Amino acid sequence: MIPFVFATEEVPSSGIGALGISPSAFVIQFITFVFVFILLKKFAFKPIVRLLEERRQVIDDGVKLGQKLEKERAKLNEEVVKVMRDARIEADKIIGNGQKEAREIIREAEHVGQRKVDIMMTDAEARINEDTEQAKRKLEKEIVGLVSEATEVIVDEKVDAKKDAALIAKALKGQGK
Repeated sequence: MIPFVFATEEVPSSGIGALGISPSAFVIQFITFVFVFILLKKFAFKPIVRLLEERRQVIDDGVKLGQKLEKERAKLNEEVVKVMRDARIEADKIIGNGQKEAREIIREAEHVGQRKVDIMMTDAEARINEDTEQAKRKLEKEIVGLVSEATEVIVDEKVDAKKDAALIAKALKGQGK
């Protein structure tokens, strides 16, 4: 800025005047500067500084929130890894228990099947033995009947049950000799 120089005023040739600056113009410019500075300070600098401070605070809060979220994300990732590891371990245990139970069920089913087979075999043997005994008794009755008929034919008389039993006993004693 070029200093004001009044036409009526003479510029002294020493001091500030030697530089071509008028002292009265300098004072007026200084007063104007101070007045503009005070106005700017009161009406412009405070709102600007307050706005800048608010923006700085928002930025600081954002950075702090970002750091906090980063820490929480890292912690959450650790928890997820831990939960997944625990879930895998639990799943492996469940699978192992399931396989063990399946083997036990199969083994038990085999035992039950074997017991049923044994029971069926025992029942079949009992029925076979019973059928054999019935067949023997039937055969004995038929043999006794045939012997009785043969005796009637040979002796030529009717044999009753007492005589028949006595003849059979006598015949059996005769074979024993």
